[in-house]
Amino acid sequence: VQLQASGGGLVQAGGSLRLSCAASGRTFSGYVMGWFRQAPGKEREFVAAISWSGGSTNYADPVKGRFSISRDNAKNTVYLQMNSLKPEDTAVYFCSAQGSIRATPRGVDYWGQGTLVTVSS
Repeated sequence: VQLQASGGGLVQAGGSLRLSCAASGRTFSGYVMGWFRQAPGKEREFVAAISWSGGSTNYADPVKGRFSISRDNAKNTVYLQMNSLKPEDTAVYFCSAQGSIRATPRGVDYWGQGTLVTVSS
């Protein structure tokens, strides 16, 4: 599976962005898809994940109520809608394909290349 993330950019605090991740190669529909992020000087951390059917989701506590993950299996694409952005959301965001909605970075099977999100105060 090859993953191509896009949609990052510079936004003011309180603003919104939507990230997209397009998958190609092996079948996309069998995978849990997720998003992780890595801020400068910090370890990569889990953000959100969604099951193959879309019926189950999991969010990290810092983004609950602000971020929403979704997927369109017909388009082989997963999305991350980010609202009420905060400066501490600034990071490179990576999409992922994995076996569990509770996967850690070590449990990810495939990574996208990352897209930078910068939130100014």
